[in-house]
Amino acid sequence: MPKNDKQGTRTERLFATILLLQNRPNMTSRDLAEHFGVSRRTIFRDLRALSESGVPLTYSEGGGYEILEGYQLPPLMLTAREAATLLVGTEFMRLQSDASLREDAGEVSLKIRSVLPREIREYVDRLSENTVLDPYWSHAVQSEGEESGKWFKLSEAVARSRKVIMEYFVESRGELTQRRVDPLGLVYYTDHWNLIAFDHLRDEIRNFRLDRIEEMFVLTEKFDRPEGFDLQTYLEGEGRSADPFRVKLSFAEAIYPRVRSQIPARIDEESEQKGRVEVAFTFENMDYLAGWLLRFGADAEVLEPDLLVDRHRKAALAIAGNYDK
Repeated sequence: MPKNDKQGTRTERLFATILLLQNRPNMTSRDLAEHFGVSRRTIFRDLRALSESGVPLTYSEGGGYEILEGYQLPPLMLTAREAATLLVGTEFMRLQSDASLREDAGEVSLKIRSVLPREIREYVDRLSENTVLDPYWSHAVQSEGEESGKWFKLSEAVARSRKVIMEYFVESRGELTQRRVDPLGLVYYTDHWNLIAFDHLRDEIRNFRLDRIEEMFVLTEKFDRPEGFDLQTYLEGEGRSADPFRVKLSFAEAIYPRVRSQIPARIDEESEQKGRVEVAFTFENMDYLAGWLLRFGADAEVLEPDLLVDRHRKAALAIAGNYDK
């Protein structure tokens, strides 16, 4: 029994079918029916309608449908909701420390606005005027050029499978090291970007914070990705951050429901202890975590690591010192 049509109207489904076949060729009628939650008979009618409207559909030797290379859709039309989503995304990217990301996000935002109908443009402008994206790091954006181009260069190295050599600062040892790596992916954590790469120095996959890469150069030499490597699987199973700490916190039970939704990491352990809740996870930025904990006052206590205990105590004493004058 087919499911409800997940794509809404037939026109929307036809448009989505074109995009799908251009990005995932060789899909069978069964594949398409399962994707859209409709019957194969409906898919056959859709494909016939597309052919009759001039879309160059073919049936490949591999046993699925595809669209001849070179076919282009008419100019993209966005709904108000889709346009708002894109523009909010560009505003978020404009808060990044990498200057090239901020510049590109600004250009993309202008291009999107330039092709929107007046009514939708006015809608997203009103939304933009009344939406604030202000993560804590936005006021600490680095000076122009200090980190410029690093994210873009590494994203190209990831996409083109090119080796990278770099000078990387290991904060835990206060040491600048020379690394030769195979970049496998980029991931954004709570407050920074990380490069996931095979490190030839350590002979294993490691995480590198972009803001700790002092110098870097993308080589023309290519590499083969590890067989079966999947970035999401790696992050879930092995790697969370470059220099992680095991963090254990205790909160008053009364406030924990509010705290839980704000914890900036994946929770590993959680237990109730006499009117309090203890929670454990891994995190690397102790300064950020110490500041984050202040919002919960005396209802929050650090159990480990000792470094975070010290940072949290100093942050609290610094606040108290403002009133001892």
